[in-house]
Amino acid sequence: MNNRKNILSPSILAADFAKLGKEIEETNRGGAEYLHFDVMDGVFVPSISFGMPVLQSVRKITNQVLDVHLMITEPERYVEEFARCGADIITVHFETLKYPEKVLKQIRDLGVKVGLSVNPETSIHAVEPYLDMVDMVLVMTVRPGFGGQKYIDYCTDKVKYLRGIIDEKGYNVDIEVDGGINKTNLKMILEAGANVIVMGSAVFGENTYENTVQFNEILKA
Repeated sequence: MNNRKNILSPSILAADFAKLGKEIEETNRGGAEYLHFDVMDGVFVPSISFGMPVLQSVRKITNQVLDVHLMITEPERYVEEFARCGADIITVHFETLKYPEKVLKQIRDLGVKVGLSVNPETSIHAVEPYLDMVDMVLVMTVRPGFGGQKYIDYCTDKVKYLRGIIDEKGYNVDIEVDGGINKTNLKMILEAGANVIVMGSAVFGENTYENTVQFNEILKA
């Protein structure tokens, strides 16, 4: 078995924003080390979510790692501001980058961790040239932009391939997965080699604390 640390990253996109502070506190109390923060611009993806003011407010109320996922065009225009507002990890989409090396270095120079994401239809080979420049690769397991979608099965093979390359090359790179993850497929995804797990509607709801504890126990087993 590997020594990778498995981490739960609840996506606040699925939280009740009328009581966001309480929802975040319950994930923290339940043992979630990360909070996933989905930023959508209505251009790269159809939906619009939230941005810097919300991040800044969240930063004030938690010491959890803020895992910021930019589903936006021209992310290089905004990464400095997201870092200033409290991001600990900034993940950008390969599909939005004209000059990936430049943007990844830009994020690194801001003193935050660097993530690179690929959509389900994008070949996992696209990220291989950049594995020595990132801390994490986010494999989207649904098409980005909407919650509540079904996990896309062929993405499991992408995770397996990526984990093999990372281990073979000796890189210290996390694999994050996002989309359609629940009790029935979580163990399979972990076995494939993912170790940072984004969960939205499976965590937030009537029993946010209990759900967080339950999934965290599976990840730590």
